[in-house]
Amino acid sequence: MENYKEERIQVIKTNQAPFKADHVGSLLRPQRIKEARLQKEKGKISAIELRNIEDEEITKLVEKQKKAGLRSITDGDLRRSWWHFDFLEGLKGVEGFKPEEGIQFKGVQTKAHSVRVLDKVDFDQHPMLDDYKFLHSIVGPDHVAKFTIPSPNMLFFRGDINPEIYPDEASLLKDLTQAYQKAIQAFYDEGCRYLQLDDTSWAVFFSEEGRQKIKERGHEPEQLRRLFIQAINHSIAGRPDDMVITMHICRGNFRSTYTASGGYDTIAETLFNELNVDGLFLEYDTERSGGLQPLRQLKRKDLKIVLGFITSKFPELEDKEKIKASLEEAAKLVPKEQLCLSPQCGFASTEEGNIITEEEQWAKLRHVVEIAEEVWN
Repeated sequence: MENYKEERIQVIKTNQAPFKADHVGSLLRPQRIKEARLQKEKGKISAIELRNIEDEEITKLVEKQKKAGLRSITDGDLRRSWWHFDFLEGLKGVEGFKPEEGIQFKGVQTKAHSVRVLDKVDFDQHPMLDDYKFLHSIVGPDHVAKFTIPSPNMLFFRGDINPEIYPDEASLLKDLTQAYQKAIQAFYDEGCRYLQLDDTSWAVFFSEEGRQKIKERGHEPEQLRRLFIQAINHSIAGRPDDMVITMHICRGNFRSTYTASGGYDTIAETLFNELNVDGLFLEYDTERSGGLQPLRQLKRKDLKIVLGFITSKFPELEDKEKIKASLEEAAKLVPKEQLCLSPQCGFASTEEGNIITEEEQWAKLRHVVEIAEEVWN
C-alpha cells in the first residue's frame, strides 16, 4: 500500500493536476451555441452543421481559458445539455426519458429529464470519445486537456433501474464499474491524462435531512456509503499509472441555486482517506458548506484538496485578502503544497447556465489564477 501511495504522489508531481489554479469544468454556453441547438431541434440545420459550430466555439473557449491563465483546459461542456445525463445516456443499456417532473432545487425546478436502465450496462463506442479527441487536438503541449464525466454513483442516484435486469445493487455494481473501467481506458487511449468524476450523491450525507432521504429510499446510510465507495474505487482501480483522476463533490448547481447544505464532518473520513482518487474539489463558497475543521481528518499525503472558495453562482468578486486568509487557515490543517484553489462548481452544469454573464465568468476565473499566483508563487 505504501508503494502504491508513493507512486501516486509521483504521478501527481509529474502531471501537476489538479493545478494550484483550477476549475471544475463547465462554462456558460455562448449565444451562438444556444441558437444553433434550437435550429437543430427545428430541423433548420443538420447534426454536422451543429457540430461544426460547436467546434468553432470550443476552439474560441480554449483560447479564452489559456488567456485567463488556466493550465487545465476543458470544452466547457458546450456539447452537453446536462453535466451527467448526456454521458450516462451514452452507456449501453441506458436511455434518457421524460419523467413527470424535473429535479427540485431551492425555489426552481429543472426541465423534466432523467435516465433509466433497460438492459445490461456496458461501455462501447461512446460519443464523448470524439468530444475528447477534438479537445485534445486543439489544447496544445503547454496545457492539459481535462475531461469531466459523472461519477458511477450518479446512475445509482438518478437512474430508474429495471429490477428484472438488475434485481439487486451488487449485480448492477459489477457491470457498472466494469463499464467505467472500459471508459477510463478508452479516454486514456485517446490521450486523456486528467479525468474528473462529478458527483452530487455524497451530499445526502451532509445533513440530517439528507440522511433521512437515504432511509426513505430504502437504504441505511452506512450501506449506501459502502456502495458509493466500492463504485468509485472499483471503477478507477485499473487506471493507468500516469493518469490523474479527481472528483468534484457537488451540492447542486442550477440557475445559481442549490439542492443540499451541510458540512463534510460526517463523511470526511470516507472522502479523504477511503476513496482512491488523486484530488477532491470541495465546495466552500458559502456557510452552507460548513467549516474547514473536517480537513483535520485528512491522513493521505497523495491527495490534493481543491478548495472552492470562489463562487460560480454570483458575479461579485470575493475579497482577495479574505480568500488568502481562508487558504492560510486551511494550510494549518493540510500541508499547503496539497492545497489548490478553484470556483466551487462549474458555471453551467446544465445548458441554461448560472445567472452570471460571460465576462463575469472570465473575471472569476482570472481572479482564481491571480490569487493562486500570489499565494503559491
